[in-house]
Amino acid sequence: MQTTLRVRRFNPEHDQPSSYFQDYDLEVNPADSVLDGLIKVRETIDDSLALRCSCRGAICGSCGMRINGHAALACKTKMISVASEGETIQIEPMKNMPVIKDLITDMASFWSKIRQIQPWLQPQGPPPTTEYTAPPQAMQHLNRVMSCIMCGVCVSDCTVLEVDSQFIGPAALAKAYRFVADPRDAATRQRLENLNTPGGMWDCTRCMECIQACPKGVGPMDRIMSLRTKGMAAKIPATCGSRHAEVFTDIIKHKGILDEPMLAVRTFGLKHVGRLFEMIPMVFQSILKGKVPLSGPLHKPLTSIRHIQRLFKRARKKS
Repeated sequence: MQTTLRVRRFNPEHDQPSSYFQDYDLEVNPADSVLDGLIKVRETIDDSLALRCSCRGAICGSCGMRINGHAALACKTKMISVASEGETIQIEPMKNMPVIKDLITDMASFWSKIRQIQPWLQPQGPPPTTEYTAPPQAMQHLNRVMSCIMCGVCVSDCTVLEVDSQFIGPAALAKAYRFVADPRDAATRQRLENLNTPGGMWDCTRCMECIQACPKGVGPMDRIMSLRTKGMAAKIPATCGSRHAEVFTDIIKHKGILDEPMLAVRTFGLKHVGRLFEMIPMVFQSILKGKVPLSGPLHKPLTSIRHIQRLFKRARKKS
């Protein structure tokens, strides 16, 4: 199988460091991984190509990079899956991290955010004579989140981090859930309060990019949603994020349709009236695009509202 690897190169040692694409034509086996192709390039064509790899078995998480625009593990991505007919494969370093050289990124900020959530058990009381234990059924639901290999792929594709470097990120939040949901940990409330601040669990926009990118099925966004639910259940002080969730649900329950103007007013309230005025230009643009009903706050409940309310009652009984 003949294909071309188009690799984004970057060398900070050049007098005028800038990135550029370089093409490598090579013959590969369709069953080879993208990492196999890159290693072949480095060993037979260009030994200056810099990349990071180790286990080649999707365990160490070292070979995270962007392949055809999406972050993935190069060792887990087969050539046939991204270039079934020999198309050019574009390979770039991960986003939202500084590039050291070629496909190698500096993950210092990644680890800093992981340390920020204190990723260790904080039990209470005297230590046991043997070890801290928990029943298997209490830990079973954590199997997926504990599969995280810290590859940073979800962080690379996070759309929030593209515009807000203070956001703690999907990997750190998923790791935080691992301890919040651990029955042996006694710092649940403190953890939730720390995540209730700007840059925390309420800043996720639920774009689902992290779910698509994660090579281990951790589902970071799902863990973020669970953190929010636990925070609201624990009566953690309300923020615009938690009020948005509560008001959204309440409007659907009583009207059966989303009243967006009322959602904004009730979410921000009088304490944040300035935010409402800042949204006025966006509201006019939305009206021109047909995104906001002209009825505004005069939304009337749907005639079939009783069916929606029945769903709410059923969901309440199950919870």
